[in-house]
Amino acid sequence: MNYRLSLLDQSPIAAGATAAAALAQTTSLARLAEAAGYHRFWVSEHHNSATLAGSAPEILAAWLLAHTRTIRIGSGGVMLQHYSPYKVAENFHLLSALAPDRVDLGVGKAPGGLPLSTRALQQEVDASRQLSFEDKLRQLNDFLVADAALPAVADDAVLQATPLPTVEPQRFLLGASPESARLAASLGWHFAFAGFIQSSETLLADALRAWHRERPAQAQTLLSLSVIVARTHEEARSLAQEQHNYRVYIDDRNPVNVLTQEMADAFVRQSGGGRHRIEKQARQVIYGTSDEVHRQLQAYHQRYGIDEFIIHTPVVDPKARLTSISELGCGIRSVTLSGALS
Repeated sequence: MNYRLSLLDQSPIAAGATAAAALAQTTSLARLAEAAGYHRFWVSEHHNSATLAGSAPEILAAWLLAHTRTIRIGSGGVMLQHYSPYKVAENFHLLSALAPDRVDLGVGKAPGGLPLSTRALQQEVDASRQLSFEDKLRQLNDFLVADAALPAVADDAVLQATPLPTVEPQRFLLGASPESARLAASLGWHFAFAGFIQSSETLLADALRAWHRERPAQAQTLLSLSVIVARTHEEARSLAQEQHNYRVYIDDRNPVNVLTQEMADAFVRQSGGGRHRIEKQARQVIYGTSDEVHRQLQAYHQRYGIDEFIIHTPVVDPKARLTSISELGCGIRSVTLSGALS
């Protein structure tokens, strides 16, 4: 296997379970991922959700860093449109000072929630003065590129995102377009194509073509995919057939993907209604036994030059998620599930 495997966890809340239980399982999965040899473990940002517990990836990342020893931990990602770039830089500099060379900062453009939560997050923002995502990302990059050999200074002419860590967090732009790929390249960031959200092979090819043309020499190519592994092909197929997305079109706005019909209806209501349509779509999921899935990942690696896969496991049942992640991890290094979770 000549690619890396990493995980993205959204802390799903199983039926009848609590958010606390979902977060406890995320912690167990991070420890399992470390024991199995996964390279990174990322957590996501979702707001006002009854089904996903992870609303603040920087806080959850701090907890996971304290409960693991070697695996890289990060955000997949921080939804930068809501926040001050300076504060995001401070958060991740602090994490990097606490856990040197183990912190990843992944940044995304999406809102991470429906319009109601977006309005709450941005209630004090003057829309006429709001910066573009690109401008915010460039500001964030400037705050992160700090010389840790220089002392922090109390000077009103110099603004630093303190504390300055000895090793900066690794930086990733999460996107699904050629424009995002080019923006990542222009800043020297790694690029992660969000294939578990945007399943178009044409868009993937276009984005990675732009990326490979412009990326810096050391920047890595990551692809995030939805993957379900089971002990038999039939079990994995059964789980994969349950997965759907709902694409919401309102007037002439850009379409939005959500996870359920209820979320699609809520999005329309919170957006003020208007002409709309909702399309139910089968979610693109790679599934099978561990060997079958690794063969499909190898094909992506060879076709698109993927350095690393960020695996999203789109099942809520805790046992099925553990099985999927541990079975896929057997392709990296043998791991005893009970030992990883004890």
